[in-house]
Formats: sequence, C-alpha cells, structure tokens
Amino acid sequence: MAALLYTVIASLDGYTVDADGRFDWAEPSAEVHAHINAAERPVGTYLYGRRLYETMAGWQTLGTDPDDSPVVRDYGELWRAADKVVYSATLDAVSTPRTRLERSFDPAAVRALKDAADADLSIGGGTLGASALRAGLVDECRVYLAPVVVGGGTPWLPDGLRLRLRLLDEQRFAGDMVHLRYAVRPWAS
Repeated sequence: MAALLYTVIASLDGYTVDADGRFDWAEPSAEVHAHINAAERPVGTYLYGRRLYETMAGWQTLGTDPDDSPVVRDYGELWRAADKVVYSATLDAVSTPRTRLERSFDPAAVRALKDAADADLSIGGGTLGASALRAGLVDECRVYLAPVVVGGGTPWLPDGLRLRLRLLDEQRFAGDMVHLRYAVRPWAS
C-alpha cells in the first residue's frame, strides 16, 4: 500500500498562508527546493483543494524554459508526470493534463486510491489536509518551517486534532528553514 504524505511549508506559528492569503514569505531557497524535489520524487498522485490546485497549476509551464534553474526544471517535470485529483464543489473544470475533478472529499475513496496505488500520494492544503488527518488517512506529516511568524491565516493543522507523531527525520537549511518529517500514529486514549 502506498503512503499518504501531508507536506506543507508553514510559518513557525503554523500557517500555510497569512491572513491576507499571501505566502511569499515561504519561497524556498534552491537548497530547500532541491530537498523538496527529492522528497516528492516517489509521489505518483497529488491531492489538492481548489485554491492550492489553482496555485500549483502554474507548474504546467513553470520549469519548461531552458533558462529556468535546474531545481525549478526538475520540480516541473515531477509535477507534470504525476496524476492530480482536485476536490472542489466550486471549480468548473481542471486546466491541466493528468488531472481529475472530484466534487467532495470521500475518505473511503481516498483509502481505496491508496490501496491501489503503486506510488505514494501527497496531499496539500490546510483544509484538505485537515480532512485527511481527521479521517486517519495520513501516514506522514512533512513540514518545512519558515523562520517567520505571520500572526494568522490558514493553519496547517486543524483545531481539536490529537495525534501522536514519531520523528523520522530533521534537516536544517541555510536561511534557517527547518524540515521535520513525522510518522503519524493514532492517539491512544
């Protein structure tokens, strides 16, 4: 069975975007981007909510210019080679190849997708990630902590969620960004 990986870049106070919906403070350095590329290489399917999909759809052309940096070209190739599932009740259609639209997040369907997958799945976005965490579907949480405090926005972890995590890996980067990789274990009462 493939693993479901929940990967985010977050502020130190736990937000993926700030109160204005911005995330320019989270732009990874080339070193961090290369680490993300290596971590995403085994991913065969991305699961997105509408807002994150609309942002990530730019990778359909990003990284195709020979003048783009090697890490940008590499990530673009990885992204274009993967399947994408977008969960949205409001999106009319998807604009990228290898992408299908689902109107609602169905934990049983995602579990079946995991069971049938030959490669890992990655879920992104605070709202969709929260649904997968609450349903007990996430096998690993991977967070790249940016050295900023933004004071509010969209949290990467939902309120009221209780999990036990086991640290699998940690990495510190120039510029003070830190990567933490955790196995998710159910909360024992």
